[in-house]
Amino acid sequence: MAGKTPVFYIGATGYIGGSVLAKLLTDPSADTLDITALVRSEDKAAKLEKFGVRTVVGSFKDVALVERLAEAAHVVFSMADADDLPMMQAILKGLKQRHAKLGDLPILIHTSGTGILTYGQETKGMAATDVIYDDSDFEQIANIKPEAVHRNVDNAIFEADADGYCRAYIVLPGIIYGIAKNQLVDAGIQNPYSFGIPMLIKAALGRGRAGMVGKGLARWPNVHIDDVVDLYVVLYDAVVEKGPEGVDHGARGYYFGENGESSWADISRAVGLVMVELGLAADAEPTAFSDEELVKYFGSVEIGNYFGTNSRARANHSRALGWKPRYTTQDMLASIKPEVEAILRQQK
Repeated sequence: MAGKTPVFYIGATGYIGGSVLAKLLTDPSADTLDITALVRSEDKAAKLEKFGVRTVVGSFKDVALVERLAEAAHVVFSMADADDLPMMQAILKGLKQRHAKLGDLPILIHTSGTGILTYGQETKGMAATDVIYDDSDFEQIANIKPEAVHRNVDNAIFEADADGYCRAYIVLPGIIYGIAKNQLVDAGIQNPYSFGIPMLIKAALGRGRAGMVGKGLARWPNVHIDDVVDLYVVLYDAVVEKGPEGVDHGARGYYFGENGESSWADISRAVGLVMVELGLAADAEPTAFSDEELVKYFGSVEIGNYFGTNSRARANHSRALGWKPRYTTQDMLASIKPEVEAILRQQK
């Protein structure tokens, strides 16, 4: 492994993390990377080893372990929980120690999400808001409130970057869609399913009709999983080619993942159309969830109302890197039928 770049990878078995790792393993740069992944399952660790990935079996909650693995890496891919501040603090502590001991300037690529843009844009589905965030508008990004979801972790990363012991870049996807298809999925290592749209589908199937929060008028950006993967690779390649100072980082290092937006009603209506087509509902038009349904299908009214928030974003900064997303909002709507069919198979 002499001469290879040591990489610490968190989230290898997840939807985003597994998809990006699968791409890195087939990328032309794969032979330059010595990847160590932290995984919870011994079975999945053994399977990952067959792909040439070193593994450590353990928990993200073991901050001493996370710190040690981060210190051993020049590059960290943080692809798991965007809200786990103790884990991120452990990563940053490890990178700081590496910098102090070796003089190395490690690279951190972290996964956040455009959910951060929902703060102050909560209309419970009754309206779309006018505020649209542009990841190339650094002043606008700097003014996102510290109370916003994910922002406490992101701010810790900004502070570390400003302190000069790492260079940090944050990817913020919108609603990610599409069933992941790659070698890690085939090997039973990675979760191939997204989170947001399947939750709406399961709720619709449970109540026998598509549902939405309020009138479903709030809007979110969407992005296909393959385009998300490409964004990470484009970003990483740019950092390698231009050097860590050659790519905007820290407080200027937000990179949105979006290629269009839709209302929640558009998504729910597409679910309804599939249910009618499959004989699971008589009417495709979604109706409003009751508070009782929000608790039943999403765990609480507060979590359910998240599907009535606005998160409006434009990924101009990401595109300036050379990212060229291919899939559109129409592709997102067309992806819903395979998702419904997959959930129905799982429920049998």
